[in-house]
Amino acid sequence: MTLTGEQQAVLEAAERGQSVFVTGRAGTGKSTLLARLVREMPGKVVVCAPTGVAALNVGGQTIHSLFGLRVGVQDVTRISRTMSRETREVLAAVDTVIVDEVSMVSADLLDAMDRSLRVAKRRSRAPFGGAQLIMFGDPYQLAPVPPRTPDERAFYTHRYQSQWFFDAQVWQEAQVSVYELTNIHRQRHDGFKQLLDAVREGRVPDHWIARLNQIGHRQPPADEPIITLATTNRTVDRRNAEELARLPGRSSVARADIEGEFGSAFPADPELELKPDAQVMFLRNDPDGRWVNGSIGTVVAIRPDKVIVELDGSDVEVEPVVWERYAYTFDDETQTIEQEQVGEFTQFPLRLAWAVTIHKSQGQTYDRAVIDLGARAFSPGQVYVALSRLTSLDGLYLTRPVRQRDIIVDARVQEFMRTASSPMF
Repeated sequence: MTLTGEQQAVLEAAERGQSVFVTGRAGTGKSTLLARLVREMPGKVVVCAPTGVAALNVGGQTIHSLFGLRVGVQDVTRISRTMSRETREVLAAVDTVIVDEVSMVSADLLDAMDRSLRVAKRRSRAPFGGAQLIMFGDPYQLAPVPPRTPDERAFYTHRYQSQWFFDAQVWQEAQVSVYELTNIHRQRHDGFKQLLDAVREGRVPDHWIARLNQIGHRQPPADEPIITLATTNRTVDRRNAEELARLPGRSSVARADIEGEFGSAFPADPELELKPDAQVMFLRNDPDGRWVNGSIGTVVAIRPDKVIVELDGSDVEVEPVVWERYAYTFDDETQTIEQEQVGEFTQFPLRLAWAVTIHKSQGQTYDRAVIDLGARAFSPGQVYVALSRLTSLDGLYLTRPVRQRDIIVDARVQEFMRTASSPMF
């Protein structure tokens, strides 16, 4: 794959051994660059992410399992006593840790990663034990999971300026170069790009919002598949269930085949309920290029071993695919890190798709979508993520007008992004 100049600059910095944080607007090629780095970085490289699905998407392991950490607030003082021999051996051998969706990593979790590497490598004075960190994510899109209890809120208030990874104690000590990718590949129209920039940073003039609402105030086409992006699981589940129930006939249920250690973060529904004429979304790219992750189609027929889906006027046969879950182990004989497959999940790469949550639409691209903000948008970045899934405003349909108060941006993110030192490309 051909890299842009700014992507090439990141690759060269990483190959020189620099620790980097790669950020950027939606559609700037962060995932493309991550995949290239995974393949080309020298030395012993591990890949991880804060959630199970994100780890599956990059062929890596969750942070908690890789570093042997419990779920919840991290007590870094206990790490040296609780780290297993297997975890210690893997981390001691690591040269580079690549982290995807780092914006979802809380400050205490990044500090726990730092402490774990220092302990495993026996380099207590070196940030991350001297290992190189390459991090990807956009704080304007995804945030850490909020504290669940008053005690957790008190912990963050007492110890950190915020929950964000860049407020971890190690961030002040480590030398991390910040690279912001700016070349947008998903959208072509300059006016739409400017609007998305303004929404991302929370500085949208009222007349721009008025124009956005004017464009989106129309009925979606009745004869074409179109997906609704909603703010809550409840809205999405209700819409998909209601639409499926409206279709005539009995439904068929495809049950996933799960082997080995796979956990509970499934990449597709373990029980996929379908009927002919159901609207579905593809969850994986097709190796033959017939569809991409996010394509929308309509079920034509259901067979025991395949589903026939109408996609862009043609019928395609969809067969079950396998998602593999991996774990890193240390080989005593070769003194190297090995990536071992520990589980498999086999299912049709489809999901009911009259609606999907804005959060789960991350990484998807749509030509058309209905955006349903419900009574209100309630988390930072929701409106930006929803709008940035579209390739152009021609495909925008709104269930209600966007309000200025729907556009929420975390003030701490704004401050960090304004002051972060970015090397010149």
